[in-house]
Amino acid sequence: MDSIYFLIIIGLIFGTAAWLLFIWAVRSGQFEDPEAPKYRMLDDDDETPAPKAGTKPQSTEKQHNR
Repeated sequence: MDSIYFLIIIGLIFGTAAWLLFIWAVRSGQFEDPEAPKYRMLDDDDETPAPKAGTKPQSTEKQHNR
């Protein structure tokens, strides 16, 4: 009977240790997607969105008051 209690305690210790290691790995970025950065550079996010209907487009050039 004592061996069952011992095994339960050992199981709880190993389970808690595995859970803490998993939390540490997630927080340190071990499970981030390594494939995403090489595809992210192909996205065209430099384009400005088209102006909505009825609005005046904004000029990107700076005007100087002289």
